[in-house]
Amino acid sequence: MRNEIAIGIDLGGTNIKAGLVNGDGSIIHRLSLPTEAQKGPEALMDRLTEIISALQAYAGGLALKIRGVGIGSAGQINSEKDVVMGATANLPGWAGMRLSQLLQSRSGLPVAIDNDANAMAFGEAWVGAGRNWRDFVCVTLGTGVGGCLILGRRPYRGRDGFAGEFGHHVIEAGGISCNCGRIGCWEQYASVTALIRMVRERATPGLLATPKDVFNSAREGYGPALDLVDDYARYVAIGLANLIHTFNPQGIVIGGAVTEQGDFLFSRIRQMVARGLLPVYGEAAEPIPIVPAELGNDGGVVGAVAEYFI
Repeated sequence: MRNEIAIGIDLGGTNIKAGLVNGDGSIIHRLSLPTEAQKGPEALMDRLTEIISALQAYAGGLALKIRGVGIGSAGQINSEKDVVMGATANLPGWAGMRLSQLLQSRSGLPVAIDNDANAMAFGEAWVGAGRNWRDFVCVTLGTGVGGCLILGRRPYRGRDGFAGEFGHHVIEAGGISCNCGRIGCWEQYASVTALIRMVRERATPGLLATPKDVFNSAREGYGPALDLVDDYARYVAIGLANLIHTFNPQGIVIGGAVTEQGDFLFSRIRQMVARGLLPVYGEAAEPIPIVPAELGNDGGVVGAVAEYFI
């Protein structure tokens, strides 16, 4: 098994990240190319084929055996029926693609496809922050809010493969309109996009209009910046408390750019979650851990191939 690897691909709207992943979760060779999704789905399929071929050639030069290809893609994925059911505006024409079937015929390798949030969570379950838990919740705070419930160290996908759309549970009735067409979705309050909107809405000469500036000002004790960070943490905490009440998981792993803020943000989130839980959770031996993801930008590539090794 030491000479066996898998090809992991993280398909995003801007870039495609790919790599040869060892059985210990380490990446031994990487590729990154612009997605160029505006050229259409057929051109994107050709690009993925090109990436797989290049990695096959590299693995062949090292006498490595490839178990298969794993792909984490944006959009809703029905992995059982091998079809992309929904896609973001960043991947036009991608809905309806039978990705595994097409790439398997081109590469001669087994191909597994999953939602990108599921892939990230699977990587954390395998060799990341959730490796010591069998059941946990993973939440990604990025352009939107995604997520995955890990059960028995594997993603729970639900009936049609669409489980984990945590960003679209409503936390504010009559609140902000969401891109999905609903109103008051958690995504409109807890995503990085939402944080950027909050910063712009409150911008003053003393409160600079980027999240990084706001966090820096808050660390220095500037009141309006501290208020904004607290408000953002409260919105994140509302959704997390709902997930804890629903699943009572062993832990929660949070991924996304906001994890760079470390305990300055996470301590606030943990305190606010604790205040929002039913008393019985406070009577437990220990609070449910809320921790940052550990794999960073490698999470999607590593998690896409986890099923070949777990």
